[in-house]
Amino acid sequence: MKTLFRLIAVVGVAMLFSGCANREPIPVVDYVDLKRFSGDWYVIASIPTPFEKNVFNAIESYRLDEHGDMITTFTYNKGGFDGERKQHEFRGIVLDDPSNAIWKMQFWGPIKGDYKIFYVDPEYRVTVVARDQRDYVWIMARDWKLAPEKMTELRQKLEAIGYDLQGLKTVPQKW
Repeated sequence: MKTLFRLIAVVGVAMLFSGCANREPIPVVDYVDLKRFSGDWYVIASIPTPFEKNVFNAIESYRLDEHGDMITTFTYNKGGFDGERKQHEFRGIVLDDPSNAIWKMQFWGPIKGDYKIFYVDPEYRVTVVARDQRDYVWIMARDWKLAPEKMTELRQKLEAIGYDLQGLKTVPQKW
């Protein structure tokens, strides 16, 4: 019986890793002007991390520091528009110098996450941040509203690169 469980475990782990190995990396934009990317972005929709569930009026603010990293401040109301206003600061470590589109987001201590700028419009008004694992995604804009046709376009782009958007949630914004 132990041998059967070991075999099942080995096959399961192999399938898990083979599925990950076949996944293409997320394509990124050719170039991100970090100074133009800096500033406030309203989180319009996301496949949220467990940490981001039940947030309202969510804003990501980026500031380029003297080391070339992006200091990221996440501000939101927890549980409702009148919920407690919370703020967390993280560090976006820019890894891909030619494009500036591939980052590792450093959360707490050694915990880092994959962070790729998949889309940014020429005016730096709308952006999409994605991950190779296709588990989380963030659609953000400089305004707290996004035209429905733009949201449809971005959804189609994400589906085309393999995202399952069943978990995509609109982040309530009221300003």
